[in-house]
Amino acid sequence: MKALAADHSFERSRRAAPRYTRRGGGGHRLRARVCGFQVLSILGAIFVLAGHGAAQKGAPPDVSSDDVAQGSATFARVFGAIEESYVDPIDPEQTIFNGAIRGMLAKLDPFSAFFDRDQFEMLKEQARGQALGFGSILYVQTGKVVVLQTAQGSPSGRAGLGPGDEIVEVNGTRINRLDFQSLVELLQRSRSQPVRLGVIHPGRVVSQDYELKPAEVALPTIDKAFVLRSGIGYVHISGFEQKTPQEVIDAIGRLGGSDPEGLKGLLLDLRDNHGGIVDSAVATASLFLKPDVVVLTVRDRARTRKTYRTAPMPSHFDVPLVVLVNGETASAAELLTAALQDHDRALIAGQPTYGKGVVESVIGLSESTGLALTTGQYFTPSGRSIQRPLPDTMLAVADSSETIAFHTDDGRSVSAEGGITPDVSIPPRPLDPWVTFLNQRGVFTTFASDYLSLHGKLDRSFEPDKKTLGEFKDFLTREGISAPDEYWGADQDYLRLRIKAEIMTLVYGLALGDEIETQNDPQVEEAAKLFPKVPALLKPAAKPLTARRSRSQ
Repeated sequence: MKALAADHSFERSRRAAPRYTRRGGGGHRLRARVCGFQVLSILGAIFVLAGHGAAQKGAPPDVSSDDVAQGSATFARVFGAIEESYVDPIDPEQTIFNGAIRGMLAKLDPFSAFFDRDQFEMLKEQARGQALGFGSILYVQTGKVVVLQTAQGSPSGRAGLGPGDEIVEVNGTRINRLDFQSLVELLQRSRSQPVRLGVIHPGRVVSQDYELKPAEVALPTIDKAFVLRSGIGYVHISGFEQKTPQEVIDAIGRLGGSDPEGLKGLLLDLRDNHGGIVDSAVATASLFLKPDVVVLTVRDRARTRKTYRTAPMPSHFDVPLVVLVNGETASAAELLTAALQDHDRALIAGQPTYGKGVVESVIGLSESTGLALTTGQYFTPSGRSIQRPLPDTMLAVADSSETIAFHTDDGRSVSAEGGITPDVSIPPRPLDPWVTFLNQRGVFTTFASDYLSLHGKLDRSFEPDKKTLGEFKDFLTREGISAPDEYWGADQDYLRLRIKAEIMTLVYGLALGDEIETQNDPQVEEAAKLFPKVPALLKPAAKPLTARRSRSQ
């Protein structure tokens, strides 16, 4: 869903709208990880880390060393002239890093990227699944920072901070005096050094001071896992890092997946998963596929191929599998989805995926900088490329396949038109412009915080009623936000859901709030209904007439 950043038609008094991140269940929540404060993002990045495809040294085989030397000399002369004669003195590092290098990479594709020292360190932290910080997930809005969750054993958790706590001061700086960008910068600076926080607990009016020291905090890639209904488990994977396969094993184990009488089906949610490390996705596929079957094949510029196969894992799961995807499912998440589809192991549901079928090698450079460079294209077990054409880049023309049609192991026809086409299409919840605006403004979390200040702690059975909606409407009026009749009546159920989810988050933590929203997500509800039909839907409609490309198992 696109952001309506310029839409202020529901606002009586214009004010800066906060930033937000998409929430897997279809809603939105403003989140910032103090433990990692993730500001580094490459859409659909699929990385081969050190030892798995580092760039070849020296000039590429089809470019002469003379051409490289001549180009380098020309660049040096131009840069020398700029440094000597430009109207103002320049910063050589910024000119090269932010200008020449990034400009050159931008001509290649949107996935190749240069990392300065800080960005490269953050990338390595994400790959490890750890970052220096305090272990909190925060709701961040101009003038307001509220704790949504603290990691067990983290500095914030040991200090006693919890859901609903409002941070009003950081190292003597009052939060309500900062604009949004200044607030983000303050939180980023604070994550790597001792910090003094002023915190107001729910139901209190006077702040209490806390002194925290940063520590290495785990950043889990499984952010939601629970039992949807009797015998059906739900797991959402947000990305693929080194520890993701073990996290999947642990999550399924908690849901009863290790018990033969436990899970009867697993809904694996890969929506909004932008990818990650190749080996992690392959290992995750190994949890569900037979041993020694192809997961993907990578082909580089020299047309050499490297095939990735499933390997023995500490656990293996044979439960019926439905995978939920959308247009933000990309790269490593797509290769896992494609492998499960091509081997007829899972039914794919949702919306077509992003369509990123290239691999980046992460290369360490001098002075602690790094480079993510597209070095290969991957193909699914059936031989198809899922890369969609990207105009005005080196990927403007998709790979021309040797065959017109592709099929799964059992003969089902699968698409190779860019991205992965689900076996069953399920549209997302339609949101009208008004509730989209409310989500972007962070209105529901702000109301939930105010509501708890007035009513105190609520138990888990709380359900927003007509009176609650009346209070919400009064709150919108005070905030200068209109409630048009054409939307107010039609959106009652959704308003109740969002209000309940945010209140439960502030009282009991992010896990419960996420579960409430996910349980009521129409895509999840429809996907869960597919399990009785999985065997029939995975059967080919008819024997394919087109011969499949010869491939390994």
